Amino acid sequence: MSALKGLRILDLTLTLPGPYCTHLLADFGAEVIKIENPEGGDWFRHEEPAIKGLGLRFLDLNRNKKSLALNLKTPAGKEIFFALARSSQVVVEGFRPGVVERLGIDYSRVKEVNPQIVYCSISGYGQDGPYRLLAGHDINYLGYSGILDLAGYEDRPPSLPSVPIADYSAGGLMAAVGILLALMAVQRTGKGQFVDISMLDGVMGFQHAPLAEYLATGAAPERGKFWLAGNIPCYALYETQDGKAITVGPLEPHFWANLCRALGRDDFIDHQRAEGEKGQEVYNFLKKTFRQKTRDEWVAFFHGQDVCLGPVKNMGETLEDPQIRHRQMIVDVEHPQAGQLKQIGIPIKLYETPGEIRSPAPSLGQHTEEILGELGYSAEVIEGFRREKVI
Repeated sequence: MSALKGLRILDLTLTLPGPYCTHLLADFGAEVIKIENPEGGDWFRHEEPAIKGLGLRFLDLNRNKKSLALNLKTPAGKEIFFALARSSQVVVEGFRPGVVERLGIDYSRVKEVNPQIVYCSISGYGQDGPYRLLAGHDINYLGYSGILDLAGYEDRPPSLPSVPIADYSAGGLMAAVGILLALMAVQRTGKGQFVDISMLDGVMGFQHAPLAEYLATGAAPERGKFWLAGNIPCYALYETQDGKAITVGPLEPHFWANLCRALGRDDFIDHQRAEGEKGQEVYNFLKKTFRQKTRDEWVAFFHGQDVCLGPVKNMGETLEDPQIRHRQMIVDVEHPQAGQLKQIGIPIKLYETPGEIRSPAPSLGQHTEEILGELGYSAEVIEGFRREKVI
């Protein structure tokens, strides 16, 4: 049995943070009904990169889900939504604050028909506060949080990460955790609740190390001078002979000692976090030394030496990595229109109730008739909804 079998989620979200949240839950058996505008649906459906007009990110994020085409601006559309809400446990939405109130489908209204509903709203800045109505994207949340200011080198502007951290982790993952926590509370109390997920709140929740440094010293950490951003020799990237790079991260003293001994520099063991002239001496030695072999030669050299060292791989190499393959983090999925696709596997491993890929991402409105039929609407009524552009 799947871990979340029997859980019905109404998913009103678009693009990335919300769909990633429900993607995680759908992989473990939740019935996710993706409610989409009949005119176009989720913006990611046709976004590049695409195969045969199908956005690859959409196909990955929306597997194991059903699609219901529904115009929520119509009275009949709202009627259908509330009929579904009565038999659902979760609603997830990702609009700017105030939108669901204007549509008439906000938490206060939904809980009237289902007091046990868990209603999760994902937004950039949260449902209250001076920024609540500001437009935003990942780059903006990282900027406000202070994370972006620490990324990169001292003599250069901040560097952007290659993945949207706030969207995936602070938005999607935090929302999934919040929903599961609220569902556990329902089991104990019989009452649902509102879950307010702010992506800025989420990335602020990752700031433990910089905050600790600030509280300890009274000075704000600076880009290029913060220890987790490549400022100390034992936690940095080093270029190799072939123009590639390795990751060196022996933060614990015993790992650092293993590295120093392997390189014949026992005299550096006591200078793991040295600053100033000695720190520069250690860094220059490592920089010069790692340029003497290729990336893969260094990985082979340190294999089994317990050092915390690895390669910086490109995407093609990552897809063929034996550990990633063994853990099934790249899988083949058959889509009726796009054909065989490579997708990201299931990152959470449950040994008794594992996640599974049961179905590919749906076409827009693929399950509309099925869902409305289950609600008791006749074929004639459904056809009338279609003429009236309710579905």
